[in-house]
Amino acid sequence: MAKKSVLNAKSMDFLEKYLNNAAPTGYEWTGQKLWMDYLKPYVDEFITDTYGTAVGVINPDAKYKVVIEGHADEISWYVNYITDNGLIYVIRNGGSDHQIAPSKIVNIHTKNGIVKGVFGWPAIHTRDKSKEEAPKPDNITIDIGAKDKAEVEKMGVHVGCVITYPDEFHILNKDKFVCRALDNRMGGFMIAEVARLLKENNIKLPFGLYVTNSVQEEIGLRGAEMITQTIKPNVAIVTDVTHDTTTPMIEQKKEGHLELGLGPVVAYAPAVQQKLRDLITDTAESKKIPFQRSALSRATGTDTDAFAYSNGGVASALISLPLRYMHTTVEMVHKDDVENVIRLIYETLLQIKDGESFSYFN
Repeated sequence: MAKKSVLNAKSMDFLEKYLNNAAPTGYEWTGQKLWMDYLKPYVDEFITDTYGTAVGVINPDAKYKVVIEGHADEISWYVNYITDNGLIYVIRNGGSDHQIAPSKIVNIHTKNGIVKGVFGWPAIHTRDKSKEEAPKPDNITIDIGAKDKAEVEKMGVHVGCVITYPDEFHILNKDKFVCRALDNRMGGFMIAEVARLLKENNIKLPFGLYVTNSVQEEIGLRGAEMITQTIKPNVAIVTDVTHDTTTPMIEQKKEGHLELGLGPVVAYAPAVQQKLRDLITDTAESKKIPFQRSALSRATGTDTDAFAYSNGGVASALISLPLRYMHTTVEMVHKDDVENVIRLIYETLLQIKDGESFSYFN
């Protein structure tokens, strides 16, 4: 018999609104407010910090503290330079992919609202086929239909305005979620669903649970770095996305074999506390939750690193969601994997004991 779906109509309605809302690095607060509104019935209180990280807390008085975490920000661009004839050059805010920019529509965020623009590109007829230039940050420009620099500025666009893509959520073939910013709006969504399930199933945890949606991951794990000093957790289970490596032009000998639909990805890396990771894989096996494994050299490149190396060392682990086409506007994940990440975090929390040290020496 098929397992009952974790996601319901209310979950999906929230996911769509949450994904469609722009929340670029440094400007996450509109998304955080949507997330907090959804999470409010399932937590006891909220913590927020100066830069916009939001934390829903269950059992705030408990001494032993467990974090489940995703990050709220999406990659974007900044207006960097406006030419005399009204074209706009950009710089990255996070790892924005210059190769996908040409012919994309953009939203430029100004204090008076959104100004629409397009990343222009010279026509194929005009390019020298023998030495075609690839798109790169110094040759892609945004056109907002202005005749000169003065008109750009009159429209409210200035250096420092942040720029996002307007692409919205849709579902391919019934079970593939597609949108920009699944990295890592899916993480925030999945940890919120864990909190919902705990509430709906009347689970009384023996510790404090800190459902954490960090800001500024895309520019160096900065939000996690800040909030872990505030929470001072004992344990952190981080969720982010990782690469489905089965699409063309990805070298599996280098990236490993990971695939949509085959389950959450459990990371192996120095920052991953091995006894906590063993608890996760043992839980997956006992609960018959499919999972995959990924070996990561040196750093995980996720907020796991920020939690692990804080406060004298926090037992941390990473459960990732396989994703295709990372840092594009058509990022894709499998509904089954989303549900199984939620299940795996939920079931792991039920195995953590109050005061567990995860010491290698006990």
